[in-house]
Amino acid sequence: MSEHTLPRVVELDRVRSACKQCSLMRLCLPMHIGSSDLLILDGIIQRRRPVRRGEHLFHAGDRFDAVYAVRSGALKTYTATEDGQEQVTGFHLPGELVAMDAIGPGTHPTSAKALETTSVCEIPFSRLEELANRIPDLQHHLFRLLSNEIHSDHEMLLTLGKMHAEGRLAGFLLSLSSRFRQRGYSATEFLLPMSRNDIGNYLGLAVETVSRLFTRFQEEGVLSADRKHIRLHDMDRLHEFAGRRGHDQTDACKSRE
Repeated sequence: MSEHTLPRVVELDRVRSACKQCSLMRLCLPMHIGSSDLLILDGIIQRRRPVRRGEHLFHAGDRFDAVYAVRSGALKTYTATEDGQEQVTGFHLPGELVAMDAIGPGTHPTSAKALETTSVCEIPFSRLEELANRIPDLQHHLFRLLSNEIHSDHEMLLTLGKMHAEGRLAGFLLSLSSRFRQRGYSATEFLLPMSRNDIGNYLGLAVETVSRLFTRFQEEGVLSADRKHIRLHDMDRLHEFAGRRGHDQTDACKSRE
């Protein structure tokens, strides 16, 4: 099956620019913000030119001036190790905010690179902070986003500390499934924007281990993979691998930025 015939696989290039028309608004903005406040918020948002694959949105050490909402495409955040290698810290999908971890230090602790051509909304933080003081719903929403980031950090540490390799990959796929479902797209069929090498880097696994696990999951009928096109056939088995009993998942492998 070609990428063009996938059922409801993420394809957001036609998302309209204005916040009041954007299909991602409910994900990155508070649900009950009033129309007048939304117009004010829309007025401070800047639509940047698309970031092409391999280009950076920002680098570690850059001064923090804005947070970014991903509109289409995908980003990875990473830090540099002592030997100059990348350590992936998170993946960011449409509707998710990037650079929240820079609010405290005032500089970006990670770099953000586009995994594919990516469109973002730039939100100057000083203006956002002013509005948050005036709009309680917006302030509460920002607190909730920060809380979710902290929770995801804890969940990820538990995942990497306790799970075997198969559980780490299963948890990662379940997290992506949940995040795509929240956006109204298929929870069982999607395209992976990241490489196997990036997945392994993020999960603390060798790329050979990641490839071997994908092959094993295919042989056991858990999923099928054609390059970046993934179909999840047996969600219950994935939950077993990940050591989860229910289907209401927290995003354990969500971005750790």
